[in-house]
Amino acid sequence: MAMTFHIDIVSASKKLYSGRAELLVASAALGELGIIPGHAQLLTSLKPGQVRLRVPNQAEAEVFYISGGILEVQPHLVTVLADEAERAADLDELQAVEAEKRARDILLEKQNDADYALALKELAIATAQLRAIKEAKKFIK
Repeated sequence: MAMTFHIDIVSASKKLYSGRAELLVASAALGELGIIPGHAQLLTSLKPGQVRLRVPNQAEAEVFYISGGILEVQPHLVTVLADEAERAADLDELQAVEAEKRARDILLEKQNDADYALALKELAIATAQLRAIKEAKKFIK
């Protein structure tokens, strides 16, 4: 039997996952971070991106999109506290492509600093959603 740890993935509005995992990979502030059973205690910020779980007795990885948040690792519990989160399979790819295009158009116009900053944020979110969708499609056949 593989070693596992308990993980909860929650956003401000809902709990997306609560269960056992063998591995978690997330987009931390300084790069990708992998968590396995017995990992040292840790508290770090997460940037917009994906959280991938290897779940025991399941061929496909569980893939989630998060808009940012915090990852806390305790001895027997890992918690992802996300600002916003969705299962990657539930994201609307067409909507993410359109949001990415709108953000790129705003960046090209360079109207003012506030619009530019908002467009950069929206571009990061749309790009992260598209990466999560692409990752989820690898496992859904």
